Amino acid sequence: MKKHLIEESILFISILKWVAIATGIGAIVGLSTAIFLKLLDWSLAYTTRYPYYFLFLPLGLLISALAIKYLEPDAKGYGIEKVVEAVHKRGGKIYAAIVPVKLVATIITIATGGSAGQVGPCGQIGATLSSVVADLFKLDENDRKKLVICGLSAGFASVLGAPFAGAIFGVEVLYVGSIVYEILLPSIIAGITSYHIATLLGIHYQYYPVNFVPAITEAFIFKIVLAGIFFGVCSIILIAALRYGQKVAEKVSPSLPVRALVGGAVLIGLTFIFSKQYLGTGLESIQSSLRGEHIVLYAFLLKAIFTSITLNFGGTGGIVMPILCVGATAGSLFGHIFGLDRATFAAVGLVSLLAGAANTPIAASILAIEFFGSAIAPYTAIACVVSFLMTGHRSLFPSQILALKKSSSVEVEVGKELESVNTTFKLREKSLIGLGFKIFEKIKKLLGKRGDDDENNV
Repeated sequence: MKKHLIEESILFISILKWVAIATGIGAIVGLSTAIFLKLLDWSLAYTTRYPYYFLFLPLGLLISALAIKYLEPDAKGYGIEKVVEAVHKRGGKIYAAIVPVKLVATIITIATGGSAGQVGPCGQIGATLSSVVADLFKLDENDRKKLVICGLSAGFASVLGAPFAGAIFGVEVLYVGSIVYEILLPSIIAGITSYHIATLLGIHYQYYPVNFVPAITEAFIFKIVLAGIFFGVCSIILIAALRYGQKVAEKVSPSLPVRALVGGAVLIGLTFIFSKQYLGTGLESIQSSLRGEHIVLYAFLLKAIFTSITLNFGGTGGIVMPILCVGATAGSLFGHIFGLDRATFAAVGLVSLLAGAANTPIAASILAIEFFGSAIAPYTAIACVVSFLMTGHRSLFPSQILALKKSSSVEVEVGKELESVNTTFKLREKSLIGLGFKIFEKIKKLLGKRGDDDENNV
């Protein structure tokens, strides 16, 4: 009895401790998010007054590249990956210099037309501030990691206005196929607090209730599964675009400033050829897709290309908003191809791309409820899981640790970072996949034999 009482007392004190700490972190991150978003809004309001503001892209990417190179290299690229890397490799240790460099470089990148988002920077800034707080209070490595994850969750929540999705995202993005449950409560507290603080400071959020939600039928469920497969493929395309862009950038020049000038010039050319709608965060394209308006059929491909060039050629910013934009526009395309409601499938695509490209199906499913309402939840949940499985053992965040094999017919080493995972195939004789490959091989041999017979007859 005494032993149980001691245990419960320890757990009670631990809960109180983390509720208090998470509330404080949420307040700090909510404040930092509000400052960042207001500065970004003011910058965009100024630059976008000029029709050809994107002509400053080479200069914007150059300033961003120089700031990153000489002030804080960890501010490079998209922030969430850097947070995941810090948690797994450095015990959550993140240097304070990232905050001003990331803030200024991201605003310059987006304000001059770079295709990037604001979620990742706010998540990285939140995680950095949390790491600084952990050092100030001399917390141990384990508690610092928890605090950093709370900061990431709070940043996600306060930018998108989705406190519960933000909380789950922070504890789900670290591992593929696993959730860190011990940080769930503080992440939720931090997310809710940051959301309310940002709201009190004048940050407004937009939600998009889906008006057309079909009844649950076998036919529509099949279409949703098909959509999930399509969005999984789109996730793979986006991941490939970012990786290929990195290889191209390295071949163009080893110098980051030179890459920035080249990348800026290429983006200017692409903007003149196509449209300005692929610049910036992509919010306008998301809104148009969710209203069911006509979207250029290849819009999702162009957004992926613009984002890859921006983030690999000197710019810095987030990847979550581009993911949501690619998903919404791809969903609009899917609806158009199959004669379905565009707005509904834009909503499904928006969250399914996040599930696939970031390996966060649960957070994406909850985001759908917070954005679109509960009526669409069964469909988005199915599509998110299918997209997550279709993406395979790859991610936009290569520092994620693999905790789950997505198929028993795929041999991968669980417990390693995705960037170092080697994939091989092990087809079980009694599995459906193994049977399918056997049939395929027999047909192939049969066709080859017939071809040889035809040659002999000739």
